[in-house]
Amino acid sequence: MVQRSASDITGEASSEGIALDCYVYSAWKPRIRAASPRREWMDATPERFAYRCLPLNIANAHGWEILSPCGFEAEWNGGSGAADVVVRPDPGSEAHRVPVALFGQGTVTFHVEGILRTPPGFNLWVGGPPNHAKDGIAPLGGVIETDWSPYSFTMNWRFTRTNHAVRFEENEPFCFFFPVERHLLESVRPRILGIETEPELKRQFEEWSRARDAFQVEMASNPPDNPSAKWQKFYYRGVLTDGCPGTQDHQSKLRLAEFDGAAAFHRETPDRPPACPATELAQSPPETSDHDRLGAKYQWILSAKERLRALAPRAIERKRGLSSDEFLVQHYAANHPVILDGELADWPALGKWTPDYLKQLIGPREIEVQANRNPDPNFERNMVDHCQRMPFDQFIDGVTRPENGNDLYLTAYNSAANTVALEPLQQDLGFLDKVLSRESESPHGMPWIGSANSFTPLHHDLTNNLLIQITGRKRVLLVAPDATPRLYNDYHVYSRVRDLAEPGVVERFPALEGVHVHQVVLGPGDALFIPLGWWHQVTALDFSVMFTHTNFRWPNDFHADHPS
Repeated sequence: MVQRSASDITGEASSEGIALDCYVYSAWKPRIRAASPRREWMDATPERFAYRCLPLNIANAHGWEILSPCGFEAEWNGGSGAADVVVRPDPGSEAHRVPVALFGQGTVTFHVEGILRTPPGFNLWVGGPPNHAKDGIAPLGGVIETDWSPYSFTMNWRFTRTNHAVRFEENEPFCFFFPVERHLLESVRPRILGIETEPELKRQFEEWSRARDAFQVEMASNPPDNPSAKWQKFYYRGVLTDGCPGTQDHQSKLRLAEFDGAAAFHRETPDRPPACPATELAQSPPETSDHDRLGAKYQWILSAKERLRALAPRAIERKRGLSSDEFLVQHYAANHPVILDGELADWPALGKWTPDYLKQLIGPREIEVQANRNPDPNFERNMVDHCQRMPFDQFIDGVTRPENGNDLYLTAYNSAANTVALEPLQQDLGFLDKVLSRESESPHGMPWIGSANSFTPLHHDLTNNLLIQITGRKRVLLVAPDATPRLYNDYHVYSRVRDLAEPGVVERFPALEGVHVHQVVLGPGDALFIPLGWWHQVTALDFSVMFTHTNFRWPNDFHADHPS
């Protein structure tokens, strides 16, 4: 929290402040930060009126919090044993960091990777984030003597409902703490006194009460248009009704220091998707940072654009004979998809590329593919782990077996490794010069070859793409970039929603309610333009060969500025 001085080392509070240290081993990575005043339910209140309550804001930020190292669901069947709680981590979670059912009694336990120490005479109050209720589970609080204890502690939550799945998101706060003087409460001498014993307090209270009543009458008869004028701000501003300061050290915002070195342990992921409609994320709470306000501004813009788009939905059209300039103006620059029809009519590959033909053309040349994908629900994110080399003819035998499904797939990710081996394919391909450039490392694009039911989960790309379908059919679902705040973008270009067509997907991911999903089916000879930032998922309906092109005639280097 602060730089340690000689007095800190001896265990005394320094003049710079109270030392609060977190000791870690090299393998420990606590995601620890100064607490945020924001709450999703407060964001969702009309005109965000919950933020007018300064005590709420101060309580929300009155300490430090530790974030969950993974996303998971947990459920309790009502029994008292540890086995009666089941924890289901998200794919890719580090097993040793997943919360566990350790103590029974309907609890789930987070291990805190750190030994927290305070100066002599200071305890640590530990519990859940204030004003952050979760349906079906509640945090257990504790007070720990951290000035002498050499032990780590756990943070426990106890279920309040049985057979109800409770979800924690990655980077959701699970622990909240702040130092308290050990003997402070015991030194308090509480009393009940008649108000007449303090005449000045009585006068001030009654003056405020009259002012409040008059204010409420005025609001009822002449409601103002400006939301900020709809509430009195005496306490928020720290003043009495006559405008005089109530105290010289009134706080309307806490500015807690971050732990030195904590940034190295944070895995940066976008904010959790809103539990309230995206349009209600438009405003920032009072006293938010410039970064928070800018983020809220961007969300407001996206939400407004999504609502405007919904007033006159623009379909993804199939067009024939578009000129280069028409494609640029109507689609490339406008960031809107289109299916180019009839552009590949003279390509020899159409109608010629059967599995047998491809097998004879390429033969046993060794290629790189994605293999053993079925057991891994996170296969797309883990594509590096699934690279495998094998003869092309054996690959074709594999992807033409009905049981293969999504297990074996040659994807664009393998393209660089397969340039030489698949060079004979180029003899049957043409060029779409009106929109693509031949001045490219891959002028013929990057191939995708796979079985019926091969699947690419929901994601967006960092470039404009042209999908050229040669053999078989593919179904593509697309969502405009404006809906990004509602698509659970948890890491890089991926969504926690794998399949928009999965039964019950809206029940699992309620922010999807009302999101407009476009569906197109591509057949041989179709070319689908997917603009930068458009979310999409692709399912093969037959044995399929497709090529992805990014070598457009116009700038397509937007990936360089993406905040990866």
